[in-house]
Amino acid sequence: MITTPEEAVKCIQSNDHVFIHSAAAAPQSLVNAMSNRYQELKNVSIYSLHTEGNAPYAQAEMADAFHLKPFFVGQNIRENIQSNRGSYIPVFLSEVPSLFRSGIIQLDVALISVSPPDLHGYCSLGTSVDISLAAVQSAKIIIAQLNEHVPRTHGDGFLHISKINYVIEENTFLPGIYDPTISAVELAIGKNIAELVEDGATLQMGIGSIPNAVLSCLENHKNLGIHSEMFSDGILPLVEKGIITGSKKSKYRNSIIGSFAVGSQKLYDFMHDNPMVKMLDFAYVNSVEVIRKNQKVTAINSAIEIDLTGQICADSIGSKIFSGVGGQMDFIRGASLSEGGKPIIALPSTTKRGDSKIVVSLKKGAGVVTTRAHVHWVVTEYGAVNLHGKSIHERAKLLIGIAHPAHRESLEKEFYSLTNN
Repeated sequence: MITTPEEAVKCIQSNDHVFIHSAAAAPQSLVNAMSNRYQELKNVSIYSLHTEGNAPYAQAEMADAFHLKPFFVGQNIRENIQSNRGSYIPVFLSEVPSLFRSGIIQLDVALISVSPPDLHGYCSLGTSVDISLAAVQSAKIIIAQLNEHVPRTHGDGFLHISKINYVIEENTFLPGIYDPTISAVELAIGKNIAELVEDGATLQMGIGSIPNAVLSCLENHKNLGIHSEMFSDGILPLVEKGIITGSKKSKYRNSIIGSFAVGSQKLYDFMHDNPMVKMLDFAYVNSVEVIRKNQKVTAINSAIEIDLTGQICADSIGSKIFSGVGGQMDFIRGASLSEGGKPIIALPSTTKRGDSKIVVSLKKGAGVVTTRAHVHWVVTEYGAVNLHGKSIHERAKLLIGIAHPAHRESLEKEFYSLTNN
């Protein structure tokens, strides 16, 4: 049924569970139309991964209508979660699809963006298959924005037009996010990580300056592969130069594997109808058993802070949720079990205020995303160290060695004072 956004969202009722398509695929017109009904609705639960664009339903004035329950906290809903109007769900991304498919979380409505149907009636979920495929398969009602700017991607994300209950037609460009600027610190981290990357490695990385810095330092490598929950524009120069080929992968050889992508229009154009790119379900992409089957999996993940025993906080600043567990543990574990694999935690040695990110003890209330038993490589602009198989005291010495020089003496004194009491 083709209709308007306003008419389509009238099917959303108080107490419903609503899913919003992930990242760049969040259908802004439907989101706005739903949010405009906030005076009519009560206690609608909103489930989402990170979404780009505005999130008006997160505003304080709409708190009675919408209760946010995200699996990852992005900038557009962070104030809502930190003000306790919504509540974050801690979960490995590999397990989110099963929450929908098993009925642990029952979805009433899914708001999605899709490409126009092909000759056989199949639309594509485009840039975000991730948890969105499971949401579409599980929701009672599907409302879709047909958008010619959604790239038609190969892989899992096909949906027949007959499965969609309400359709709006609106052609809007997807949000484009790509900043090629790399600081001196980020470049130094990138160079340190690049030295760990072997020819024929399969890479997993997130979005942002550090992953882009790493990719910019790989131009002398050969036969790299991509098996990553997400990717961005940083891969494009390496594909164009024949460095990323996927020829050494065990799973989906010669293909770039991802679950969602956020970047520039150039990236979306590259993905469109490109058989080299396969967008697959998180249940597969983030499966430890799948990840480990590729050789030399090099997983690059970030941290907010790390203590001297190796505990990684990546989702909160103290007790304030900042992002989420994400797929860090899926890939840290998968890489560690891969033949020749290298799980890497990368972070600047200090915050923008100059505080050390390598600390004796994590902040009060901080969440441990990667345990000290799982951590292997840690990289800052001052070097790379491998904590695997090292004792607590050996770890402390290694981590102090890659901390900012201004903090090394105080970290050493505080650590030995603490451990000697």
